[in-house]
Amino acid sequence: MVAINDDASERALKGPGRPILPAAARAELVAALRSVDYVVLFPELTVERLLRQLKPDVHCKGTDYTVDTVPEREVVRSYGGRIAIVGDPKDHSTKELLSRLEADSGPRG
Repeated sequence: MVAINDDASERALKGPGRPILPAAARAELVAALRSVDYVVLFPELTVERLLRQLKPDVHCKGTDYTVDTVPEREVVRSYGGRIAIVGDPKDHSTKELLSRLEADSGPRG
């Protein structure tokens, strides 16, 4: 299962102009992955409420976190779950890509 921030919580976390893709499109992209069985959208800034309800054995976060910086770490520990840091190195970001695109679309001389 993959939990994705809804549009309002994504905007609150990332700022104006975000998300780039609406929640339904983001959910569709993630759901298309063979390893994903379910996708759920959540309105909060963290996924703590879902973790308390579902109590997954493993809560995964991206490599922009460490086990000690995961916002939901105390909730996961409280029910005996574990945290796994997964994915590729965060040497790219949507914010960085948007900045590059904006710079590239500037005046041409």
